Amino acid sequence: FAEMEAGAGIGLYPLHRCKNIYLVRHAQGIHNVDGDKNYKAYMSHDYFDAELTQLGWQQVDNLRKHVRSSGLHKKIELVISSPLMRTMQTAVGVFGGDGYTDMSDVLPLMVANAGNSNRAAISSSNCPPIITEESCREHLVCHFSLLHTWVCIHAIREEASATISFFSLQLTFHWQIESDEDILWKADVRETIEELAARGKKFLNWLWTRKEKEIAIVTHSGFLFHTLNALQNECHPDVKKEICSHFANCELRSMVIVDRSMLGSDVSVTDYPGKIPKYLPSDAVVEDNNIKG
Repeated sequence: FAEMEAGAGIGLYPLHRCKNIYLVRHAQGIHNVDGDKNYKAYMSHDYFDAELTQLGWQQVDNLRKHVRSSGLHKKIELVISSPLMRTMQTAVGVFGGDGYTDMSDVLPLMVANAGNSNRAAISSSNCPPIITEESCREHLVCHFSLLHTWVCIHAIREEASATISFFSLQLTFHWQIESDEDILWKADVRETIEELAARGKKFLNWLWTRKEKEIAIVTHSGFLFHTLNALQNECHPDVKKEICSHFANCELRSMVIVDRSMLGSDVSVTDYPGKIPKYLPSDAVVEDNNIKG
């Protein structure tokens, strides 16, 4: 009882105020190879929008097999990716469709050999929608902006959402572009850990505006680590370690997020009110039968 009173024991929460999320760190990018040896290499402009390595693509294949063998591919209703190449390639490679052919009536999610990947085209059929969301991008540093992304999108459309070809990937960029500048990025200021964690919380709150209950998010190590660290205060110490340890490349963790602040407005589709049917009194039924007789 003491554990339960302290919030460390078993608890209950309405199912319709929960979502299952599947957090994925992108597979190995070319920046990880040098960055794991010398952290300063991550500051190189050459690695800002790094593509996956061949090992990274092997990691994608392994996770794709797991997603299918575990049945997750049948449950996930939406895939959200950071708008950087390594996350988009991972999202498409893991969750994209099978068996694309040039005779298909739909565009591929990724064309053959995109980004010198030496990979076959990936189909957009029989897979969940894949969208990009800028608020789950990596830790913002003063060296690099997403300006080239903005320019690419502005050249194609003016609306808040569209499906476009971006680095040979067909993805939906849903965010509202308010200017020709990267409004999250500051040229001379590095995003603080507190700002990153706040951005992560805002992203999770945004998930409650989505109708989907089973969502995969493909993002970055720093974003995951600092966001999860900001949310683990009420957990048992062992659960904190499980939640907040750094993600390996292409690691997937399944978690549940709970709407404690009542942000969501959905009602349960599985609950039943249990109302008792209204029957006539027994004497009225007898009297009615006598009349009919």
